[in-house]
Amino acid sequence: MVRATKRKQAMRQRKTLRTRQRVRQGSARPGNPRPRLSVFRSLTNIYGQVIDDASGRTLAAASSLDKELREQLGGARKTDAAARVGELLAQRARAAGVTKVVFDRGRYKYHGRVKALAEAARSGGLEF
Repeated sequence: MVRATKRKQAMRQRKTLRTRQRVRQGSARPGNPRPRLSVFRSLTNIYGQVIDDASGRTLAAASSLDKELREQLGGARKTDAAARVGELLAQRARAAGVTKVVFDRGRYKYHGRVKALAEAARSGGLEF
């Protein structure tokens, strides 16, 4: 039982690192490094961050747990909540002076909540 759990964790980590390696290759353009829009999805919530890997700083962040979103979401579906998080993240990133990012979906498929967050961030003004 313990061995199976460790194997699953190792596989998840390899999948995440493999995706992140491809993302970093795309963001490491000479003279034009782009920040990374990273997504984390739990069973109940979704989180997004715009990260500058060169300096290791988070430039903007949003989640479905933010106070201003929690009041608006109420009993909304998870995909609707993800879309609202994407809009808020795009708004905060633009306020921080970021318009172009590289999308890091982590180990998640580009489907459902992850896709909703990405499309809302695009419609909010982020380019990727």
